Amino acid sequence: MQLTAVPCAPEPGRLTEGPVWHAGRAELLWVDITAGLIHRAPLVARDDDSGLPDLGRRVTLSLDRPVGAIAPCASGGLLAAAGTAFLRVDDRGGQSEFAAPVLPDDGTPRRMNDAKCDPQGRLLAGTMAYDVTPGAGALYRLDPGGAVVTLLDSVTISNGLGWSPDGRLMYYADSPTRRVDVFDHDPVTGALSARRPFAGTGPTGEPDGLSVDTEGRVWVAVWGAGQVRAYTPDGALHAVVTVPASQVSSCAFAGPDLDVLVITTASEGLSPEQLAKEPLAGRIFVCRPGATGLPIPSFADDPAHPPTPSFAPHDLRGSLS
Repeated sequence: MQLTAVPCAPEPGRLTEGPVWHAGRAELLWVDITAGLIHRAPLVARDDDSGLPDLGRRVTLSLDRPVGAIAPCASGGLLAAAGTAFLRVDDRGGQSEFAAPVLPDDGTPRRMNDAKCDPQGRLLAGTMAYDVTPGAGALYRLDPGGAVVTLLDSVTISNGLGWSPDGRLMYYADSPTRRVDVFDHDPVTGALSARRPFAGTGPTGEPDGLSVDTEGRVWVAVWGAGQVRAYTPDGALHAVVTVPASQVSSCAFAGPDLDVLVITTASEGLSPEQLAKEPLAGRIFVCRPGATGLPIPSFADDPAHPPTPSFAPHDLRGSLS
């Protein structure tokens, strides 16, 4: 299946990333990593006959450091994986440090990159070196109480988090491997095991952010290829979404019915000649892929409002038997 995405109204960003649909606000959230910006905007009607939505008036919060990703908090506000720490960010941009991983003392400057909450509301977030030193990054899990657990080390560019509809599989990409891997995921403890290859992107691009739909298909932004590629649960290619910008950075399902695929792109690092050929680089794009996404839980820091897992209660009971 071949699809084409169309651009949205907000001005291009430099390293636009991390889209997430905030169901409580009915808004799309996203970041511009190196600019340290957090954006939000509603979906609105588009003035054409495409049937696709656009993004409305954008509200922006500015942080004092790069911001790799954000997640809504069950208690209100946002949790940002920013710099090398996890920050609480309120609606006016007020910031306070919540937790931070212990990083290697080797003089290598690092920053947070992609992050997303698992079905139980634990935040997984990865790091990378600014100069992309091989193996200098890691993948961490932030528990609601503030404990930080290292899940993977020797990672180069941590990217692409998503879970299967039953919560038992987790998809992950260390981008330079040009491969999305899959782990067995324990929904109760958050433990990962049995890492194995899921799908390769080949020589034309690297896997970046990803999203999973209700049928278990994995939609992968392919950096350098100008595409989002969807793979079936067994790793076969299902669909290709063409994006008129080569540096496709992430994708997420948005809207009240989670049936709109929102795609972020970047302009950072492109030469003037490349930018002349890609005038839409850095914009957000949308399409309707004929699929419905899974809701992304909030960070579970409020016991009175636990996340609603994407899997059914009997699946959770089965994992305990």
